[in-house]
Amino acid sequence: MASFSKRMDGVTGSAIRELFKLTARPGVISFGGGNPSPAALPDDIVCDISRELVATNGKVLLQYGMTEGLPSLREALVPYIEEEFQVKADVTTILPVTGSTQAFNLLLDAYTDPGDVILTENPTFLGATQAMHLHQLQVVPVDSDGEGLRMAALEDAIKKHHPKLLYTIPTFQNPTGVTLSLARRKRIAELAEQYDLLVAEDDPYHSLRYSGTAMPTIKSFDKAGKVALMGSFSKVISPGLRVGFLVCEPQLMRKCVICKQSDDLHTANLNQAIVEAYLRRDLLRPHVAKVCACYGEQLNCMLSYLQNMRGVQRFTHPEGGLFVFAWLHEGVNATEMLMKAVEKGVAYVPGTHFYPDGGHDNTLRLNFSNADLATIQRGMALLDECLKA
Repeated sequence: MASFSKRMDGVTGSAIRELFKLTARPGVISFGGGNPSPAALPDDIVCDISRELVATNGKVLLQYGMTEGLPSLREALVPYIEEEFQVKADVTTILPVTGSTQAFNLLLDAYTDPGDVILTENPTFLGATQAMHLHQLQVVPVDSDGEGLRMAALEDAIKKHHPKLLYTIPTFQNPTGVTLSLARRKRIAELAEQYDLLVAEDDPYHSLRYSGTAMPTIKSFDKAGKVALMGSFSKVISPGLRVGFLVCEPQLMRKCVICKQSDDLHTANLNQAIVEAYLRRDLLRPHVAKVCACYGEQLNCMLSYLQNMRGVQRFTHPEGGLFVFAWLHEGVNATEMLMKAVEKGVAYVPGTHFYPDGGHDNTLRLNFSNADLATIQRGMALLDECLKA
């Protein structure tokens, strides 16, 4: 038997990735993943851009690139980040990365040591907690409500555990879809400065708003360089391109660049150039507007079904993003019910996987972006049958 590294102890594979194996069978409607709609993937535009880029600058784009990213993309990101995220940035504080997942791993590489305490929302993104465990961090979940992290609980946790870092998804959170309130965003920036706490602000769903008013980022209130903003083009252009960005103060940025050198050397040049073309040609804005119109209808469709499900105790009402989180009646185990649901032809992710300490077995996460209206209607009807049974 091979002797694996101690950091692998207790780390399991992604429950969501394992779920894909269940839903691969023909006819199963999956509300389990977090995929954009196939209709939202602009393959024709990307094809034309790619052909033009390779024809005009192929020798450069097919060669090795700078770890810091394509200079032209970093320049294009400056006005985009300022306009979309209300954050002042320049090319020295922006790092193109291979998805925002890499940005978080680079922060953990550069800023934490095994045994350090990291705070996170409860529940939170499963992929992030996997990264925390692989870095051998002590994960301390902080209670959340309908406005995101509870500030009293957060400050209590800071005082008690002296954490190195806080991880948060403030806008259309994964898995709940909840958005952190404006007052709490300002307070987190204040707490970060007061307690010398680095905040990893993960904001991949920021542009996917279907109602309500856009929120400024936590980073926009950061006066001490204690907030690192992570963003991604996976949800607004293509997850397959794997292009995201990290915005942080220069000293931390330099450490992250060094870590990236040994991670993947650099994010794919051609993919970076495709994203740059979207920004410079103003292709992103109309594309996102079109996508949001469709997603808004899909979200409302799913919410209307949940409203009438007798087996559902309560559920979130997101203003954007990709997910709805639901609480079933006490005593109903969403994990045990999953196989019965798959047999009927519908799948979801049991909510227990998003809680770092487990439990909450009567919860589940539903994705609405990867199914059209007719499919959502069929799938939710099947889920209703499972709950009645």
